[in-house]
Amino acid sequence: MPYTPLPSPRILLGPGPSCVTPRVLEALGREPIGYLDPELFTLLGELRSGLRKLFGTSNDFTLPLTGTGMAGMESCLVNLIEPGDSVVIGVAGFFGTRMVEISRRLGAEVTVIEGEWGRILEPEQFEKALKNLSKVKLVGCVHAETSTGIKQPLKAIGKLAHDHGALFLVDAVTSLGGLPVNLDDAGADAAYSATQKCVGAPPGLAPISVSDRAWKAVDARKGAVPNWYYDWKLLRAYFDDAHLYHHTVPVNLYYALNQALAETMEEGMENRFSRHEQVSKLLTDGLNEIGIYPFAQEGYRLPTLNAVIIPADVQDEMAVRKRLLFEYGLEIGGGLGHLKGKIWRIGTMGASATPRNVLLLLAALKSILHN
Repeated sequence: MPYTPLPSPRILLGPGPSCVTPRVLEALGREPIGYLDPELFTLLGELRSGLRKLFGTSNDFTLPLTGTGMAGMESCLVNLIEPGDSVVIGVAGFFGTRMVEISRRLGAEVTVIEGEWGRILEPEQFEKALKNLSKVKLVGCVHAETSTGIKQPLKAIGKLAHDHGALFLVDAVTSLGGLPVNLDDAGADAAYSATQKCVGAPPGLAPISVSDRAWKAVDARKGAVPNWYYDWKLLRAYFDDAHLYHHTVPVNLYYALNQALAETMEEGMENRFSRHEQVSKLLTDGLNEIGIYPFAQEGYRLPTLNAVIIPADVQDEMAVRKRLLFEYGLEIGGGLGHLKGKIWRIGTMGASATPRNVLLLLAALKSILHN
């Protein structure tokens, strides 16, 4: 069978990456500069300031880590956890389980707060676990669970963590830039995200933000951080005053991120959040009309990642996604873990979150499902 090129450019409406604007693509193509060039550190100052606004924090150590969102997760855990530490992780989806796996590999004693996938975790679950543990180093949970489309409230969990002397770690991979994160208000001591979703930049950078309280825990470590590449002390020596060489940073990704942040500020953060809400509603209303309904708990559904139940009469959901991609250039995602084959995950993130894209997807789905 001859090869048939897929439609180009793709319209990315999956769980990430999302589309980027022409201005971001143009910035990506700039001539690179060296990792010790003075212009680079001016650029980094702008990036760090912009990321603080997105994170809703005054944390000085806020920066674009080299790597994807998983690099952010691993970086936070490897710096904050030592062997034997007691850690409490909330799991109500695929990415909570990854936090557990990494914590266990680091030698932590992990208490898992289990929740039903598609529903939020309740503060009472954390309170019960914390009362039964003598000394907890860290409490972690996912703000925007990409596998289920759930928006997890943070503030009550952050307060419980602090009341029990623990640090609070937040996964903001699918929320940063698409809905308010407000780390300081939530009491988060560390958080990580990714640039390829709501932030509107290409994959390859993982914004992180770390509080002074978390830094005290790092300074009090008994042993060295086992991961050299993501050791925050080494990174701080490069990003801050001394600028001691650590690694060759991806400057072209910095250019792209800087443009994405500039576009965010031009749009206005509240306007940006509102756009994500409105486009998500347009999508879910249109899906309801063709018999496709939300999976996630009502009242806690993400405007950035819409998890929907695959209709019972769809015999081969992968074939539907393949037709969307090959015939229309539209990408949506399937389920993860035990939700594979049960839900579709449709992203309305960043530059992908437009009425035009949603209406194209709805028209394509109607054509495929009704023919």
